[in-house]
Amino acid sequence: MNKTNQTTKVVTGRVRLSYAHLFEPAETPSGEMKYSVMLLIPKSDKETIAKIKAAQEAAVQLGLNKKFGGKRPIELKNNLRDGDEEMDTAERPEFKGVYFMNVSSKTRPGIVDKSLQPIIDSTEVYSGCYAHVSINFFAYNTAGNKGVSAGLNHVQKIADGEYLGGRSRAEDDFDCYEDDEEDLLG
Repeated sequence: MNKTNQTTKVVTGRVRLSYAHLFEPAETPSGEMKYSVMLLIPKSDKETIAKIKAAQEAAVQLGLNKKFGGKRPIELKNNLRDGDEEMDTAERPEFKGVYFMNVSSKTRPGIVDKSLQPIIDSTEVYSGCYAHVSINFFAYNTAGNKGVSAGLNHVQKIADGEYLGGRSRAEDDFDCYEDDEEDLLG
């Protein structure tokens, strides 16, 4: 069966972004500079989860000969993880009821708004906002680790959300200020 990247490519439903490094690359633990984001995928989004699992399997099939020597590995790593099982949801409530996955790219992703207009202001896309994300799955065999991961293609911001990590908006921290000369003179 001939498979193309269309079988390994997924455009998610509504996901929440966390640890967003989309406008400037950040250094990875291995020292590489990459654009990256963690996707928080609601478990209730059965369609996106099914597309991800199908794309992961397609990536495994594509990698059987090139990455796995023609044989499916017994222990195959997977970057789709369960927030309820792996995170302390009392301390990090954004992980309750979601799967999460990290995706990255060496090249800057395309970033657009709901109207498909490019977003150039880096403050518009942040950890906590909601988006559709285009990702592409691939098989890997690196230093004895065999598995499937996903690369970051593009991001479409679809809604604002509460900042993750305790950050607030400037508009929320201050009241309107009227410049009154008497106040300046004390």
